[in-house]
Amino acid sequence: MNRLAGKVAMVTGAGRGIGAAIAAAFVREGAAVVLAELDIALAQETAQKIGSTDNVLAVQTDVTQSASVQNAVREAEAKFGPIDVLVNNAGINVFCDPLTMTDDDWRRCFAVDLDGVWNGCRAVLPGMVERGRGSIVNIASTHSFKIIPGCFPYPVAKHGVIGLTRALGIEYAGRQVRVNAIAPGYIETQLTHDWWNEQADPAKAKQATLDLQPMKRIGRPEEVAMTAVFLASDEAPFINASCITVDGGRSALYHD
Repeated sequence: MNRLAGKVAMVTGAGRGIGAAIAAAFVREGAAVVLAELDIALAQETAQKIGSTDNVLAVQTDVTQSASVQNAVREAEAKFGPIDVLVNNAGINVFCDPLTMTDDDWRRCFAVDLDGVWNGCRAVLPGMVERGRGSIVNIASTHSFKIIPGCFPYPVAKHGVIGLTRALGIEYAGRQVRVNAIAPGYIETQLTHDWWNEQADPAKAKQATLDLQPMKRIGRPEEVAMTAVFLASDEAPFINASCITVDGGRSALYHD
């Protein structure tokens, strides 16, 4: 299918995991895709797997630095033309005890997980507003509306992503620029496997996670990616300032 034919998309944190799956899905659906990634070697490796120099570009990007994001946008536009779709996917897990957390931990979390999203939005919004079209998809989390003890301050930043999504979606709705979010639950990425492997009994930790899920499995990056394709496409013209949850129903469960 060519649901994104003719569109130019930029995906931050696209070297692996959900970001790489989104980039790959966008290429399959006909978009030209820019992988904006801090680890440029990883981005280049992913780019070679999912496309060619004709439709994929890897650009080293630090989302915590506004100038770096703006440079990525300039490089993208120089090669492919104006950006139609931005996916703010780059993020990090920062889980601390609130009273022993350092100032650096707090700043690191917000620099990537909230400021990084705003830096992306700010870089593409002027062009989208001027052209009167565009779709921004922010990758939030079920931490955006549910709290797991021991995960502070990550959910604070992710709550902010939802607020940013709604505020910008309403602000630019009249200019036909849509801003939405996706809230993944447990997704089988390398970060998830790393967390399991850090536990005393990785197999037991994995099974405990699976047992929590109503569908008795966790999600796949590709399942988040296809939601991003939908929001980026012309199939969702009246979805704005919204968040789609992709968690197999976990967040709807009252208790285990």
